[in-house]
Amino acid sequence: MIKNILFIGLLSLVIGKTYAGDKEKGSDKRPNIIFLLTDDQRFNALGCMGNTEIQTPNIDKLADQGIMFTQHYNPTAICMGARATIMTGMYEHKTGCNFSHGALHPDKFELSYPMLMKKAGYTVGFAGKFGYAVKAEGNSSYHKYEDLPVDKFDWWKGWPGQGQYNTAENKYMVEYAEEYPHVSRALGAAAKDFMTEHGHGEKPFCLSISFKAPHGPVSPDPDFDHVYAGKVFTEEENYWRDKGEHLSQQSKQGRQYKKLGDHWKPEKYDVSLAKYYQLIYGIDQAVGMILEELKKQGLDENTIIMYTTDNGYHCGAHGFGGKVLPYEEGSRAPLLIYAPNAKGNGSVSNALTSNIDMAPTMLELAGIEVPANMDGVSLVPLLEKPNKEVKDHDILIQAWGENPTHCLSVVADEYKYLYWFYGKEMEPVEELFYLKDDEGEMNNLINEAAHAKQLSKMRSIYDTEVEKWKMEAVKDHGYEKYGILFDRHIPWSEKIGIMKEPKPGKEKKSKDKKKGKGNKKKKVAH
Repeated sequence: MIKNILFIGLLSLVIGKTYAGDKEKGSDKRPNIIFLLTDDQRFNALGCMGNTEIQTPNIDKLADQGIMFTQHYNPTAICMGARATIMTGMYEHKTGCNFSHGALHPDKFELSYPMLMKKAGYTVGFAGKFGYAVKAEGNSSYHKYEDLPVDKFDWWKGWPGQGQYNTAENKYMVEYAEEYPHVSRALGAAAKDFMTEHGHGEKPFCLSISFKAPHGPVSPDPDFDHVYAGKVFTEEENYWRDKGEHLSQQSKQGRQYKKLGDHWKPEKYDVSLAKYYQLIYGIDQAVGMILEELKKQGLDENTIIMYTTDNGYHCGAHGFGGKVLPYEEGSRAPLLIYAPNAKGNGSVSNALTSNIDMAPTMLELAGIEVPANMDGVSLVPLLEKPNKEVKDHDILIQAWGENPTHCLSVVADEYKYLYWFYGKEMEPVEELFYLKDDEGEMNNLINEAAHAKQLSKMRSIYDTEVEKWKMEAVKDHGYEKYGILFDRHIPWSEKIGIMKEPKPGKEKKSKDKKKGKGNKKKKVAH
């Protein structure tokens, strides 16, 4: 424990920061933190991740000058559940928050990174898509401002529901509409204003910018139509449905497969990917605005920047669209951290990391004790030694949407183990992939003798996590039942009836799909 405290203190000096001691002397030099979150960005949709067909020069600067993490995951790969997890550092079954489950209780939000930093003397700001509701009662609907903790922040430019790409349609962003009619760059302009207003006071700041892009509906900034005009893209190795025949039957029973639409079909692939990349290009331009303003205002030497996403996107991989599923394209994410003068800057880290680690990392950087309820670990040690291991495994949760697609997965030792428990008109299925040699998850090794020892280890980790679920899952919002459903040792015959099945011929609709204000003519997609 003492060694850990000494290490944190030394690291604070390495990155040019001092913590509470200076605050007490009236000179609060704790670092400013800017947390940048995108929506639906697959892990390799960045130039720095080896993608030679996408243009992200400003975001790539964060990787070049900071640390790029290659094995970063979202424990819940859908926006509402993911965003509650990111802010609280807790797994979904402890937050109780996701579509069709429920909102985040106010008591849990008080233990989120923005609220803990505010209590510790930080100025906290938020702009963009908040993504979930904070309320004691009611369903998970987040389409009204009263569902959001607007007054809990010192500075607010956020919106309920999905928001709109048209800046003028987002209440708190209207002032930027004339110069930046598309909301991605408008968020960059808002960040600049926040820095001007709060970057030079006595208190450090934590600013969270949550982009809508590249989430649908696909409406990229027309100012950048030329960037990918007529571009022909290289298909990924696991693109389309002939590359998904080996995957579980359960994974193909949800909207990700059945309701793919025309977007990612071969004849539309180039056009769809161009628009998807164009949305990301808009984010990149906003990041450039933020980096330029930090330097202009002299804040760059005391500001840490973190960049990630709430979930990935399949873009036709294995014939899937959307996210949600625990395969790489849905669950894996980019993560970049730049801390001025950190010894690890300019490095690539292959350490296993997760979005539950975002809150603990920010808290430790700010010199704030990480509360015991958080499941994540701080990544601060990786700023010093990028390939130091901070965890040996993590879990991926899928507990939303069509019943057959629900599952629990484990990532460890560059392997991924998936257990699909659903057995109605099909058999429960296990999958095992060695990600180091098979990033596209094309070879299920579950019956390969050469990997039997690792399979046994993965099953053991999985079983332990299921037992933890049984002890830690919230007592409401429908999470307790998964302690039984995810249990490998309980046969399907004993699980029948635990999950409510939609009536024949009718698809179960979530109340959270109701159209919010400002969305009257637009279909809302999670």
